[in-house]
Amino acid sequence: MITACLNGARLRGAHPRLPVTAEELGVDAAAAVASGAGMLHVHPRNALGRESLSAADVVAAVAAIRGHAPGVRVSVTTRDGIVTDHLAKLRALREWPEPAEGGPDCASVNWHEPGAVEVARVLRARGVGVEAGIWTPRAATAFVSTPWPWQVERVLVEAIPGSSPGSNARWSVERILAALGMSPQPLLVHGEQGWTWPVLRWAQAAGHHVRIGFEDTLVLPTGQEAYDNAELVAAALGGDARSHAHR
Repeated sequence: MITACLNGARLRGAHPRLPVTAEELGVDAAAAVASGAGMLHVHPRNALGRESLSAADVVAAVAAIRGHAPGVRVSVTTRDGIVTDHLAKLRALREWPEPAEGGPDCASVNWHEPGAVEVARVLRARGVGVEAGIWTPRAATAFVSTPWPWQVERVLVEAIPGSSPGSNARWSVERILAALGMSPQPLLVHGEQGWTWPVLRWAQAAGHHVRIGFEDTLVLPTGQEAYDNAELVAAALGGDARSHAHR
């Protein structure tokens, strides 16, 4: 399976077709799914275009995506830095409705962030699935020392230049995987920035789930700027129809 990560924390000016508003996310999600994405991950925004954890903004983004791409699971972020502190994050998450009432199907929790277990507990209490984001071997060790490996929906092995160990994408991923050991849940392995495509191709060959989109990179394997998220998804799956259509 391939997840399309549509926007991340990027600012509007990063790319002319970066989806920010709920409606833009919905339209972009439909195009990504048409290109082969089986799941979607987004960072909802408020009226000012800033990342938001508020229930109203999360529900608006999820509703727009479900309206344009029905039946596809929608994941949202809970990353640090969106709200002022950990307690504010927990308060925001407790206001989220359950998935059947308009909330997201699941949410990513960065396990290296303080209070990750508390965040995961709140999500589970709201009926929202947990994706454990593991950026480092230390985070992997902390994760496997808890009962959470059996409670999450999937494990995100994330190779982030400057945050994950080492200066080589594959080496970094292999160190994290070694610390995780055997996972009882599916692994989604991805890289960001210059590590995006090397990690994606390695993960595909290894049989893991992968992700691609403007959160991870703005460029195709050739180094050319991608037209949109759908073109990135098509490139990840080995297609080039959208590339020919837009050039």
